[in-house]
Amino acid sequence: MDRHIPGGQEAAGDDRPRSSGRDAPARDLRERLRDRAIVLVGLMGAGKTTVGRRLATRLDLPFRDADVEIETAAGMPISDIFAIYGEPAFRDGERRVIARLLDEGPLVLATGGGAYMNAETRAKIAARGISVWLKADHETLMRRVRRRSHRPLLANPDPEGTMRRLIAERYPVYAEADVAVESCDMPHDRVVAEVVKALESWFEAHEVEA
Repeated sequence: MDRHIPGGQEAAGDDRPRSSGRDAPARDLRERLRDRAIVLVGLMGAGKTTVGRRLATRLDLPFRDADVEIETAAGMPISDIFAIYGEPAFRDGERRVIARLLDEGPLVLATGGGAYMNAETRAKIAARGISVWLKADHETLMRRVRRRSHRPLLANPDPEGTMRRLIAERYPVYAEADVAVESCDMPHDRVVAEVVKALESWFEAHEVEA
């Protein structure tokens, strides 16, 4: 598996959105970040990629999607990685790819739903970034994931039950994130604004460390 997901190689390229204008709160937040990443965590369907792209645009930062980076490094879709190598091999590659991305400097990083469950990854995120949990309820998540059919963990006869199990298992761990923002059915730009406000509050409470 190491040959297919090399972790420290083959980035997907600089996916830096171009902002039409950097408002003062965004500029202040960008400066406070220094070389840290904003890391979005949460279950599939929480909106990490969509919100992440818009947040990166708002802050004039590069955006990275860990799943895309993994697929680029492996040269195959994640569903194929699961099918051919199994979930443990995927998780090992995921851990190494995220570690590499966190060393790239300030950026917005969207992670896969299981990434934050790895203790080593959580420690790396805590050291090199600020974690943001996009939290959504079961009904919202299922409504969103039904629009796509590429979710390996839901490829079973009881996707609803699987989602409930994942919520029960993962939400207590996601709760360790630095900040949490509700990802409900509202315009994505409003969710981005809530993330920015939550990050501002976090920095105000951790000014010494920042």
